[in-house]
Amino acid sequence: LAKFNYDCGDYQSARDMLENYLSLHASPPKPEADDDEDDVDDRRSSKKEDKADETVGDKSMYYLTKVDPDLLQILWGRLSCEILVENWEAATVALTACKNAIERLAATNKLTPLEALKQRTWLMHWSLFVKWNTGGSKGLESMVELFFTERYLQAITTVAPHLLQYLTAAVLLVKRRVAKQSDNSRGSNNTGLDSRRLLKDLIRTMQHCDYTDPIVEFVDCLCVKFDFDGAQEKLAECRHLLETDFFLCKQTALFMEEARVFVFENYCRIHNKVDLSTLGQKLAMDEQAAERWIVDLIRNASLDAKIDTEERCVVMGTDVRSTYERVIDKTRDLNVRSGTLVQNMTNVLNDSRKEKARRARAALEEEQKGNMISCL
Repeated sequence: LAKFNYDCGDYQSARDMLENYLSLHASPPKPEADDDEDDVDDRRSSKKEDKADETVGDKSMYYLTKVDPDLLQILWGRLSCEILVENWEAATVALTACKNAIERLAATNKLTPLEALKQRTWLMHWSLFVKWNTGGSKGLESMVELFFTERYLQAITTVAPHLLQYLTAAVLLVKRRVAKQSDNSRGSNNTGLDSRRLLKDLIRTMQHCDYTDPIVEFVDCLCVKFDFDGAQEKLAECRHLLETDFFLCKQTALFMEEARVFVFENYCRIHNKVDLSTLGQKLAMDEQAAERWIVDLIRNASLDAKIDTEERCVVMGTDVRSTYERVIDKTRDLNVRSGTLVQNMTNVLNDSRKEKARRARAALEEEQKGNMISCL
């Protein structure tokens, strides 16, 4: 019946029916009622008796106690209904439920590796509707974090390289915000995104993907080839691509602004002094507009730079990273990499022991068969 309503375009009714169906398989925690003091002891004793029998489902999957391929299809239906009624907060919850259900089924071998790869690929496609419509940049940050997860990154490089376009655009849009957050949380245990690692991971992914478009080529010209003239040409092509893309059209102005900042940062990284007329050409702006834009950028972004009005140039300040920051950046993932190395070595040793034991059993069986034949 929910499928019938969905096909008829009544997505709200279909969503309500799927919610009711999921509630039949859910086990939410029992609400605690406010009792009188005389009933406190009775309530505590009843809690102890029921605690062993009470099983609370996974909160991230609508409190489902178990999941199977059929329930996964129900979760997919719930996600599609939330997207079509444009309830983006509920769609984010449904997207998380689908993701956790896929990973649980893959971990319990209820999905083959190929089926799990297809499900992750579909999840990334559906996430575009949710993440690009979620208010602010939080949605894009969570999308970048999802796409850079190892298993989903494998899906991009092997099955869906066209998603690199949206990943590249999202990285450029959130890069400055992530950099500010990392600067504010410096000195604390920050496990979130890092702007430098974002660009490194993006470039490495671009090298493994057989895909290209103006957005990807723009980043390639700046970060790999350092071809600023080519980046200027690709930036002009990016505007047309952004205006005609279903997901990116609303972010055209913001993307062009962030792209200009990206060009400015990379150009100034290799120059101490930059002529305003030259910089205006690199940014596809005239000299006066470029000067106003740089003044606003220095004022709003606290950029370490100043404008020399006599020489008509921008003078960049020195940004030298301390030894502590360089050491932290190099050793950030040392524990994770060491643990992975130990786990891999343990797996190799276990496999070799099993192979040795198998060969010993095979040799013993051959010897026993030989003895039996000689006795006969």
